[in-house]
Formats: sequence, structure tokens, C-alpha cells
Amino acid sequence: MSQTTPQQPIEITAKDLPLHCPTGDAPLWARHPRVFLEIARTGEAICPYCSAHYVLKGELPKGHH
Repeated sequence: MSQTTPQQPIEITAKDLPLHCPTGDAPLWARHPRVFLEIARTGEAICPYCSAHYVLKGELPKGHH
């Protein structure tokens, strides 16, 4: 029996905004309909399709508050 480990959060920065999942570098097998995620308010977001956990690192650019 194998154990699964929790997925590590995916760190993003201001240059990755607006944030959407899946990201452009996602493999073909991991693709689902694109959904834009609100991350500026709390600093983290979870995709409703694949449960990817995104965490914002660094400061937001002006206009994203």
C-alpha cells in the first residue's frame, strides 16, 4: 500500500498575476477548463477543479489590492 503525500503549495509572484489554473506550463494530462483565481486578498488560493494550492510570495504590484 502506498501513501500519498500532500501536494506542496505552488509559489507565485506578482508577475504571474492575474492567476489562472492550469498555468501555461501544466502538462497536458493535468489540464482542465481555465479558471481565474483571486489571490490578492488573502495571499493564497485553491483551484476548485484540481485542488492546486497557490501561495503568493512577495508584494503585490499597485492596482492589485
